[in-house]
Order: sequence, then structure tokens, then C-alpha cells
Amino acid sequence: MKIKHAINLHKALTFLFVLGLMVAYQNFNTGAWVYLALHGTYGMMWLLKDRIYPDKQWEQDISLGMGITTFTFLGLYWIAPFILISSRVEPSPPLIAAAISINLVGVFLHYSSDAQKYYTLKYRPGLITEGFFARCRNTNYLGEILIYLGFALLAQHWLPYVILGGFFSLVFLPNMLKKDKSLARYPEFEEYQANSGLFLPLASTKPQTKTNSANESS
Repeated sequence: MKIKHAINLHKALTFLFVLGLMVAYQNFNTGAWVYLALHGTYGMMWLLKDRIYPDKQWEQDISLGMGITTFTFLGLYWIAPFILISSRVEPSPPLIAAAISINLVGVFLHYSSDAQKYYTLKYRPGLITEGFFARCRNTNYLGEILIYLGFALLAQHWLPYVILGGFFSLVFLPNMLKKDKSLARYPEFEEYQANSGLFLPLASTKPQTKTNSANESS
């Protein structure tokens, strides 16, 4: 099996899992429905993304045991809806608005930057230094963090933030540093690195040299 099979299974089951929680706890308040809409739709869009512009890093072959481990690890993301629904937390309207706004910005950055990366590398391999990656070398990871930050806001509990911090420290940051190390082989990377942030956009007044090359998968 491939690692994407474990990831896609988790994304596909998220809607059913959250809906199942709502039925099990008979909790159909606004916060639960908003969470179902946001996280459920995110999972469905992930599956569409994998069909239209898949990420090659998820094509890696793994054992069944590693697939189960990956699925279990991703299951930590289901703790936020469990807390929200089982404890019958009712987010305030301003909090719901903030969570939706942060989530939408995250979805836009995550899926749009992944699309740019996929189609640029398809026709022009190399170092991507423009568009979503002009001032941030990992816009897709920034978007994913914002997506799950919106989910954590709705839960109104400290644990989802700890889990998100764990994913950032153990998965996202090592991948970003690994990518930087790989991209360092390009002569123009030093200038690009000076004008872009690893995770957050870096404002710079220094004009960046345009290149005809395009960013590796992250």
C-alpha cells in the first residue's frame, strides 16, 4: 500500500466520524454542525485534490503496519470534534466567525499553493520563487496549520492546540527543513531564502531576481 491510502482513508471517514459523534451524543447544536461542515468538507476536498493534482511524497510504498500507524497518528485530529461534541461546548457567534475565517484562509493557501507547485513542476522542474512561494517557502504547510487552528478554536480546549503543535514539531518542521536542504543545491536558493520565510511570509524591500525555474514537493 501507499502512504496516501492511509491518509485518504482518514480524510474520507472524517465526515462520518463527526456525524457519528453528533448522533451518539445527540448533539446537533450550531457548533457541531459548523465543525462537521468545515472538517468534513476539508476531507472531501483533499480526496479531490489527490485525484486532480496528487502530491508525489504520498506515493511512497509502506507496509500495512506503517499504514495502520499513520492512520492512528492522524486520528489525533479527531480529538477536537470529540471534545466539542461530547462536552456540548457551544461556541459563541464571534468565535464561530473567527474559526470559519481562519479555516477558509487556510484552505485557500493550502490547496492553491499545492496546485501551483504541482503544475509548475509538471512543466518546469526546479525552484519556485513566485506566486504563493514568493515570500514563504512553505505556504501549503502554513495553510494546513490555519485549517486545524480553526478546528481547535471551535473545541475551546487546550488539547487540540497541543496536538497541532506536536504535528508541527514532529512532521511539518522536519519536512520543511529537509526541503530547504534539498533546494540548497540550486545556485539561486541563497537569494530566495533571504527573501522568503520558512513558514511565515517574509516582507522584503529587496527585489528578487526572477528565474526561469520553478519548488520541489513538500
